[in-house]
Amino acid sequence: MSRFTAALTVSLLFTAFLPGQDALAPIPAIDRRIPPISDIFLPADERETIEKRLAGFEDKLFEISGEEYDADVAVLVKAVEYALRHNEFYSDKEFALPAKILDLADERFKERANLEPTASWLKERGLTVRGYWSSIDESAQPYGLEIPENLDLSKPVPLLVWLHGRGDKITDLHFIQRCLTRSQTLGGKVADQQDAIIVHPFGRHCVGWKHAGEIDVLEVIEAVKADYNIDPDKIALAGFSMGGAGAWHIGAHYRDQFCAVHAGAGFAETARYNRLTPETFPSEIEQTLWGVYDVPNYTRNLFNGPVLAYSGEEDKQKQAADVMAEAIAAEGGELRHIIGPGMGHKYHDDSVKEIWSWLKESWEQGRDPHPETVELQTRTLRYGKMHWLTLTGLDEHWQDTRVSASWPKEGSEITLTTKNVSSFRIDAPLDQDIGGFLLKIDGQDLQSVSPGFPVSSLSARKNAEGNWKWGTPQGLSKQPGLQGPIDDAFLSRFLVVPPDSKGGNLLLNRWVDFELDHFTHRWRELMRGEFESKESEDVDSVDAAEANLILWGDPSSNLLIAEVIEQMGNVITWTDETLQIGGRTYDPKTHVPVLIYPNPIQPERYIVINSGLTFREGHDRTNSLQNPKLPDWAVIHLGTDPDNLAPGKIVASGFFDESWK
Repeated sequence: MSRFTAALTVSLLFTAFLPGQDALAPIPAIDRRIPPISDIFLPADERETIEKRLAGFEDKLFEISGEEYDADVAVLVKAVEYALRHNEFYSDKEFALPAKILDLADERFKERANLEPTASWLKERGLTVRGYWSSIDESAQPYGLEIPENLDLSKPVPLLVWLHGRGDKITDLHFIQRCLTRSQTLGGKVADQQDAIIVHPFGRHCVGWKHAGEIDVLEVIEAVKADYNIDPDKIALAGFSMGGAGAWHIGAHYRDQFCAVHAGAGFAETARYNRLTPETFPSEIEQTLWGVYDVPNYTRNLFNGPVLAYSGEEDKQKQAADVMAEAIAAEGGELRHIIGPGMGHKYHDDSVKEIWSWLKESWEQGRDPHPETVELQTRTLRYGKMHWLTLTGLDEHWQDTRVSASWPKEGSEITLTTKNVSSFRIDAPLDQDIGGFLLKIDGQDLQSVSPGFPVSSLSARKNAEGNWKWGTPQGLSKQPGLQGPIDDAFLSRFLVVPPDSKGGNLLLNRWVDFELDHFTHRWRELMRGEFESKESEDVDSVDAAEANLILWGDPSSNLLIAEVIEQMGNVITWTDETLQIGGRTYDPKTHVPVLIYPNPIQPERYIVINSGLTFREGHDRTNSLQNPKLPDWAVIHLGTDPDNLAPGKIVASGFFDESWK
């Protein structure tokens, strides 16, 4: 199926009948919060004209499909299509935007159709918009660029990644228009800078730079590096408001990717920002899952390079920098924090000058791609890499995990002090042989050998007695990118597999139909893409190898669910008569399991059963709540309908252990 014209799979709600009972009422629809529902409509005649132009683009996009820079056209068409589909018009002043954006798409299409050797817009200076294909759902995602007129692109140049603030109404169409018309960086106060290319990721609109939004940032950086002469050691990350929150989160989780991190305002954690108290805390499971994104859990990562915070003196979001200053001080560090005098939620002119001067100093110094010391702090293997050190196993997920490591540049000894680590890998810089190196791990010496050929990595693990040995994790275990929770499956490519047929449980059918339909719409409206869907009989070994499989239904309605459950052993038993998971038994007529697990057919990928994103519309009121809500598995009682906070009544939930048991 062409990625340009992939049809949206819509599971229609149906009315089911139970023997001797009246028809089951439809599950009430959940109101969308992002983007807001608008009562301003494009005039009918203008809409008809735009729809005709969009229809014509279907063949045009197919014609250039696979050609270089095709995403630069597709992203413009998608912006208009989504604006019409979801009615993303919030003022009559926006009615001219669809024609304007399609005019630009037409210009670019004509150039690509003529098979020009390169795209003219790659040579543009000033403000421009481009697109790339997401690895998650193959959707076209936009990004903006600011390319200074006098910047010498014949040599590697610095890159500033600027993360935008929250804008519920700034969907693709409005984001593209804004990127084409005005500088946004640091409050628009550095529009005349000539020091760096600035890139503006879209970040899937309004998800706090989490989930697919964080992957968007990483992929946009790679897209820019592919077409522009970027110095990989002079990439800085910055943002304000929601973008400041993103800078804290991405800067802490991926600190080794940037020479500098600047966070303006925003938030850094969940409980204190939302003024929660023990009396108002959510479940213990949800509190544990705050460990995915809450930045204080990753504080020591920020010691790997320069960090600068900014707050307006009167801004309530100064709280984020105060929280992080406290966390950094608790670890023996000090946060540089610029405070704009008398300012609310915006930048002070003098502060911007100081911040830009700091960025220039950071670019001049650059990132050391192979530092002598590394600090790593995490709670999950999803974020277990820092420079030359990668964690490959934990004693227990969601506990404080740390490594302090040193590797003198001219030395052959590497020293590590660990906490809650069961295995790790050391990767050498390009062309360096680390055979014969001595590892000093928690006071224990491990001497490697030189086998007569270059050794590029060393792996060690703890045995049952807690002693360090050479080797990698054995058997099925939680690994980087294969550690859960459920939402982790949506950070890489996934394929949805709906039920083959209606099973015998009509109450379950009703729930599955609603939740699959809800996930379909929510992914398109919130995550700004359309996922691929296949019937179970069409899923092949290539799909299983390249994508996480998101399976919907039960063993009687989905052949793949029946197949994988049979191979999962004692993890779950699910028949018409019984449902067993987590050491307890449930009535399958009134309960449904949701879970994530390594695919027994292809253990390097996940299977997910009966779940999409676990945060819902009720959590969209603040990006700080758009966190995972369910762990590795849960059981839902079908007697309570899904709503804007949960997929039903959650009667049990938990995490699998480090061996996925």
